[in-house]
Amino acid sequence: MSSDLPIAAVVRIAKKSGAERVGNDAAEALVAAAEAYVAKISAEANKLASHAGRKTIKKEDIDMVVKA
Repeated sequence: MSSDLPIAAVVRIAKKSGAERVGNDAAEALVAAAEAYVAKISAEANKLASHAGRKTIKKEDIDMVVKA
């Protein structure tokens, strides 16, 4: 599996959230889910930026998408 997010970072987040151990298959599933979530937010934020006549996604675009 090739991903942009490092598996170790996602495992650390899971452990900080209370997981005692994270299996390899679970870590890969977490990475895939996180990447899909980021892609979805980015696509929606890009629509907002484009509607505002910008090419750059700003924090307020992300905030609007996450709050919706």
